[in-house]
Parts: sequence; C-alpha cells; structure tokens
Amino acid sequence: MGDRGTSNDSDVTDFILVGFRVCPELHILLFLLFLLVYVMILLGNVGMMAIIMTDTRLNTPMYFFLGNLSFIDLFYSSVIAPKAMINFWSESKSISFAGCVMQLFLFALFIVTEGFLLAAMAYDRFIAICNPLLYSVQMSAHLCTQLVAGSYFCGCISSVLQTSMTFTLSFCGSRAIDHFYCDTRPLQRISCSDLFIYRIISFSLSSIIILPTIIVIIISYLYIVSTVLKIRSSEGRKKVFSTCSSHLGVVSVLYGAVFFMYLTPDRFPELSKVASLCYTLVTPMLNPLIYSLRNKDVKEALKRLLEKKNPTL
Repeated sequence: MGDRGTSNDSDVTDFILVGFRVCPELHILLFLLFLLVYVMILLGNVGMMAIIMTDTRLNTPMYFFLGNLSFIDLFYSSVIAPKAMINFWSESKSISFAGCVMQLFLFALFIVTEGFLLAAMAYDRFIAICNPLLYSVQMSAHLCTQLVAGSYFCGCISSVLQTSMTFTLSFCGSRAIDHFYCDTRPLQRISCSDLFIYRIISFSLSSIIILPTIIVIIISYLYIVSTVLKIRSSEGRKKVFSTCSSHLGVVSVLYGAVFFMYLTPDRFPELSKVASLCYTLVTPMLNPLIYSLRNKDVKEALKRLLEKKNPTL
C-alpha cells in the first residue's frame, strides 16, 4: 500500500476501505445485493416523502416525523452505499482523507439525529394514546418543528465532537480501515495515539446520546402499554398495538445494532460490519415498508395518489 501516511496524521492523504473479507467472486454478488437494497431505499423513502407531502390528510405530527425519518434514512444510507458499491469494483478501494472526514461527519449527523427523532416519535405516540383530548394542543406544529430541529441540533453537536476527536488522532501505521465506510472504531484500530482517554470520552459520548433516547422511548411505551391494557375493546387494543409495533420494530433493530457497535468491546470486526449493515442499509430499507404495509392511512394515501396519476384505476 505504499508509505504514504505512515509517519503521522498530517501526512495522511487517503485511506483504504478494506470492506468485506470475502473471495473476489463474491464481490459481484455483494454489489448486486447492495444495489438492490439501495434502490429499495431510494424508492421507499422518496415514495414515503412524496405521499406525506402531497396528501393533506396526512398533515399530522406523526406523519411530519415520519417524513423526516424517511429524509434522514435516505441521506445517511446515501453517505455509505454508493462508495461501498464503487469499492466492490475498485482495486485501490481508497478514500481521501477529506472524504473520510466528510463521510464520518455526515453519517454521525444523520444517525444521531434519527435516534433523537425516534424518541420524539415515541413521545408523540404517548401523547396521542394517553392524552388524546389534549393531543392537538400539546403536539402543536410549533412543538413538532422544535423537536425535529432539536434532533438535528443534537446530531450536529455530536457529529462535530465525534469527528474532531477522531481526526485529532495520529495515523502512523497502516492506512487500511477494516470496514466498508469510515467509522470511529475502525479508525481507532489504525491509530498509534494513546486511546485510553479517547475511548473513555467516546464511550461517555455514545452513552449520553443513546441512553437518554432509550429512556424516553421505554418510559413512553410503559405508559402506552398501561393505557392500552385499560381499553375494553379488543379491536381498540389491536389498532393501538398495530400503530406502535411499527415504531418498536424500527427502534429494536436500530438500537440493537448501535448498542452492539458502540457500547460493547471492539473484539469482533467482522460482526461489527454485519451490525453496521443493520442500521446503514437494512433499517432505511425496512422503515418505509414497515410504516406503509402496517399503516392504513398510508395505504389509502398511496391509493389516492395512484388514482390521480391514472384515473382509470
């Protein structure tokens, strides 16, 4: 790989994204799999945003949050997937230092923003189910905008801290990042800096980001479950659980993978890559499917949109 970038971090001009350690023949299969998933991400999330923006009946807090979720999923998967697909065909598999910084910054921005947005969505469901008479007052357009803006603000602050901390490390060894995108842990492995203090700060930052959002989600759903159990109608309970199960499914996949990636010892690089796939590609692909297939309002909105495009339907 040459000697470029082997003296200190100021000499680093590019990195190598090792990707998946599989035989070359499987690169074509992986490329096609990534391409299929990415196309589904594009179609699903763009379609979800189009439905929400064009149908006035979906002008509610829940769909406002859902539209923003689709926007985030679309963009942070786009930060990862295209470069990963290019590297399946590239012999060098290189990424510039600036490109690596930008990839980590944007990924951290969107993934942290999604975590806070999911917490806001849990709070929205809590108000809708536990205080339905006050829902329109408490979940005002102004509050919804503030919650989304706050999510982006927290994502931006976290991203700036994570990126600046990571790239103040010295990279005086191998330039080969054992991952398919630039992330904090794979970059730590090729650093020759003393990582003790860095790891403490990084773990603390990850905990500060992950734990409060999980707490908000858990408390919200404890109240929701308590309220649902008091509903006498089995049809009413089924409807509420159907609405909430979509959100819980998304939260479980995302947080399970993130917890494994950032709050457990970094001993299994290959498993980390699989966990990363869950929140970089699988979750953005599944979110539109989960929320559309299990949501009567979205299915009816899609039907109305198709009827406008083709009146003969």
